[in-house]
Amino acid sequence: MSATAISIGLAGTTPVETVRSVARSAEAAGLRTLWLNETPEGDPFVGLAAAAEATERLLLGIGVVALDRNPGAALVERIEHSGIPLARFNLGVGSGRAPHAAAFVERNVGELRKLVSSPILVGALGPLVRRVGAEHADGLLLSWLSPETAAAARDEAITQASAVGRPRPWVALYARTAIDPDAHGALRSEAERYAALPGYAANFARIGRGPLDGAILATDAAELRAGVARYDGAIDELVLRAVTNDNSADEIRRIIDGLSG
Repeated sequence: MSATAISIGLAGTTPVETVRSVARSAEAAGLRTLWLNETPEGDPFVGLAAAAEATERLLLGIGVVALDRNPGAALVERIEHSGIPLARFNLGVGSGRAPHAAAFVERNVGELRKLVSSPILVGALGPLVRRVGAEHADGLLLSWLSPETAAAARDEAITQASAVGRPRPWVALYARTAIDPDAHGALRSEAERYAALPGYAANFARIGRGPLDGAILATDAAELRAGVARYDGAIDELVLRAVTNDNSADEIRRIIDGLSG
């Protein structure tokens, strides 16, 4: 039995009907969570509300909402207005472009914990913000990390939480994933964009790894399963962030179907 739960992640701009269809497939396949990311062009709350209507057990996550653009009260209002069942919801938050990121996230997570009953995961790059997620939130939502680097971050978070008497944090990791060779170019381009961002560039330099070390580029189902297996036991939840040619339900389902061969 796998020690790491498997989930699927989609772009926040994914059409609602595609999200709904993928959610049904993900639940049928036994995946843990459907994650949507927050983008200026799309509203993940709309997509997750549709996914909630189409499923019964699948957890629903947003990873991540930038707190500098979504202060606590306004964010809670968005969550409540969406109608997403809180018992199935995971809220991923990050600093956005706020200065003094660790202190900013700590303050906002403290406010949100008084207002939201759902688990709060902190999207974090560097050690200071990761510590905030371990000590003040319910866990971490990491990205672009190799299995070895992700495992080290998980172990560090567990130690930090224990030292302050907090429960063991849940550590999830986004891994950009493509099963179609024609989509590899899109994944590599996304990796290049992230590598050029100052915060990510500094983190890649700090850990001595590049973004593609934390991606799964497969050409068939067997290679997909081998890539997923490398993360087994390294973190609590592996989010396969689907990268496809046209972001259609059929192409995304190829990743889901590929997990079982």
